[in-house]
Amino acid sequence: MRIWPVAIALLLTCAACDQADAPAEDVAEAAEKLVEPSAPESPLAEGKWAPQDTCAELEGADQFRIRLAAAIKARDIEGVVALAAEDVKLDFGGGGGRAELRQRLADDSLGLWGELDALMALGCSANEQGGITIPWFFDQDLGDTDPYFAMLVTGEHVPLLERPDPASKPLATISWDLVEIASLNPESAFQRVEFGDGKVGFIASDKLRSLIDYRLTASSRNDRWRIISFVAGD
Repeated sequence: MRIWPVAIALLLTCAACDQADAPAEDVAEAAEKLVEPSAPESPLAEGKWAPQDTCAELEGADQFRIRLAAAIKARDIEGVVALAAEDVKLDFGGGGGRAELRQRLADDSLGLWGELDALMALGCSANEQGGITIPWFFDQDLGDTDPYFAMLVTGEHVPLLERPDPASKPLATISWDLVEIASLNPESAFQRVEFGDGKVGFIASDKLRSLIDYRLTASSRNDRWRIISFVAGD
């Protein structure tokens, strides 16, 4: 069984809506109806690093992602925790475990629900360990790219602008490709980047994603799929 490429993204479309209107069971049932038995493996958008879904080959992975997407959609803390391994890794400083995951999901200041929403629309890769990696691009060989200075443009035909002004002249358009950034200004609506053969311009901050931003890995243990890590950074 293979999830039709947009099924999981559709589950999360109304993530900001009143969660009382979207019980996890109803969302999961809706997702099951979006299963496509013979959908081809292909990029879900235009661009070199556009999201792909190569996880359907793994038995049980699709069902696991349906349940995970439903729990995220419903902001169901216990639903997500139930899908995590007892020793789930949450950072590189020793943080982990289901109790810690529960606490972090309940802390709105951390914004983890938004991070999970974003992840589930970025494809899925069957990794070398026999599990899955979300987002898809994190499991790919990006060559000599420096993950600390490279950013992924998350969209199709995103304008590279001459000035940090949406009305300024576009120097190029970029679809799901990598750009380099000298320094990140989190408070700015635009970031100064370099692209391709030396073009320098500005891209909207909400169209850029760090290569070492949040990612999730999962694997099957004793025939049960569990989240093994949900981390950001390096």
